[in-house]
Amino acid sequence: MEKVELTDRKAPPVGKVTFEEFLAWADEDTFAEWEDGEVIMASPASRRHQDLNVWLASVLSIFVRQRKLGWLTSAPFLTRLRVTDQGREPDLVFLKTEHLDRLQETYLEGPADLVVEIVSLESVSRDRGRKFVEYESEGIPEYWLIDPIRRQAEFYHLSDDRHYHLALPDAEGVYHSLSVAGFWLRVDWLWQDPLPDELDVLREVGIG
Repeated sequence: MEKVELTDRKAPPVGKVTFEEFLAWADEDTFAEWEDGEVIMASPASRRHQDLNVWLASVLSIFVRQRKLGWLTSAPFLTRLRVTDQGREPDLVFLKTEHLDRLQETYLEGPADLVVEIVSLESVSRDRGRKFVEYESEGIPEYWLIDPIRRQAEFYHLSDDRHYHLALPDAEGVYHSLSVAGFWLRVDWLWQDPLPDELDVLREVGIG
């Protein structure tokens, strides 16, 4: 993402803007984050990034809906992190039913129950560094870092010490989600090209 000056009619003054000014400028199709009071625009995503994002969103959203577990969406949808005072747009966000009161009309106020970031060349240092610390500080219980370039998936759970710890797949390469009750996936699915049929996956995880 690159920092940009806001120059259109809706733009606030050049430089730092408040969160409210950022919301007034952005619309539902804007891929941007609010970082240290400045607008950070998203770089174009690769085909593999988008394929993986759409696939995960399809599988997870149907699972969540069928099990009545809560709400799931994909970017662009802003998450306001109160502890570090940032506005982030994770690739995927899941919120349990009991936390739906955190949802505002155009953003999530406070911690999600699960965030997923699909790593790109441009985002790798931010996803593994700054965002990792921000999501941890906010108390988000589960963070997935999926790197299609390196074919590497990391799943982090927030422990009692308030820090993320790596949660490993089992001996068969299956990862069981902490926050999405009953959901699991075979990590190898993420690297298949083409990706597995969503309906086949849902049947295997117990939907349909």
